[in-house]
Amino acid sequence: MDKIAAEFVQNFMANVIAKDPLEKEFHQAVREVVESLAPFVVQNPVYMKARILERMAEPERIVMFRVPWLNDRGEVEINRGYRIQMSSAIGPYKGGLRFHASVNLSILKFLAYEQVLKNSLTTLPMGGGKGGSDFNPKGKSDNEVMRFCQSFMTELSRHIGPDTDVPAGDIGVGGREIGFMYGQLKRLSNAFTGTLTGKGLGWGGSPLRPEATGYGTTYFAQEMLSTIGEEIAGKTVVISGSGNVSQYAVEKVTQLGGKVVTLSDSNGFIYDPEGINEEKLEYVLELKNVWRGRIREYVNEFKGAKYFENQRPWSVPCQIAMPCATQNEVDEEDAKTLVANGCRVISEGANMPSTPEAIHVFQGNKLFYAPGKAANAGGVATSGLEMSQNSMRLTWTRDEVDARLHRIMKGIHETCVQYGKESDGYVNYVKGANIGGFLKVANAMLAQGLV
Repeated sequence: MDKIAAEFVQNFMANVIAKDPLEKEFHQAVREVVESLAPFVVQNPVYMKARILERMAEPERIVMFRVPWLNDRGEVEINRGYRIQMSSAIGPYKGGLRFHASVNLSILKFLAYEQVLKNSLTTLPMGGGKGGSDFNPKGKSDNEVMRFCQSFMTELSRHIGPDTDVPAGDIGVGGREIGFMYGQLKRLSNAFTGTLTGKGLGWGGSPLRPEATGYGTTYFAQEMLSTIGEEIAGKTVVISGSGNVSQYAVEKVTQLGGKVVTLSDSNGFIYDPEGINEEKLEYVLELKNVWRGRIREYVNEFKGAKYFENQRPWSVPCQIAMPCATQNEVDEEDAKTLVANGCRVISEGANMPSTPEAIHVFQGNKLFYAPGKAANAGGVATSGLEMSQNSMRLTWTRDEVDARLHRIMKGIHETCVQYGKESDGYVNYVKGANIGGFLKVANAMLAQGLV
């Protein structure tokens, strides 16, 4: 980075941090984008004059509200709800709702900021947003979750709509939560619209939506390997998490001939050297989605597996790693261990799961490193396809949706290569994703004036 670009980044980040000094996750997300965009923006002063980057770092709207609800003991509980409407330059706000105790403004702003570029990369007409609550569904009864979701949607319904803001699921928000929220939204609005995505197949959902993020992350890894004439078949894959994204990444990797040997949750990880095949994945799906159990129970069912408490899976040798759990789950030491153990491909299924130091290690060792805004865009892409189906009042087949998803992920990869290829031939997927996503949004903002 030359001196002018470096000064631009320094001044830009100083202003962002001064405005919101405690939002470290948001600062991290913005810095990653601005550092890769600064040389491009400096060379194209029209974006500097219009202060596009500054405007993109400021949400168009932040909605905060209280969510009162009754637990099963008849006691009043109060949580905080949020919706960050970050950018509507290229379409209605689009992004998930996260229910987790860690939810705060910093995390939701970082997710919304990433979502703007991610949605742009899909080429679908979707702006960026994110929302959620510090409510944690774990350990709550179905009735408690329903009462919370109904209270949450009673307020959120004032701010969303099929042409305004279309939320979806995220951590802590699966089919059960989407169903409860959609029922309340329909009750309040007296309308059956496509205002939420991730709906059930029988009431407006899209085939392949649950699978889309995990499938897309795997497709992206396959595209990266194809640039050197290789494929996933025959390779060992380490995956973190055990929720929706992880489950279907396992499924697609297995279908493509790879061997997944790990899954994890917040308490630890399991290592199965024989691989998590279709039969074992069926057990995981039932364990996590029906029983809502912990991943450690896997080793009671499959005796060849081992459980490592309070550890992350990045010490396991592999050729491909897919962080699919949460932000900042891969640090510098993890990255060095992955490199030392022969890992060559990192395809992020979660949002910002690698720290800046880890990314530096990956890129310094010329690994194929795909950031979440590119590699995990399959989920929101298929949400966009669900919106299209809702608008047309029809449903495509599973194969049709899968083909469209595969084309979108292939297109995102091509965009990253177009804007991220360095003079030595190495593809900087971070730079490619950031420039590719930025251009569509920035040009729309220029065309629409100072709004």
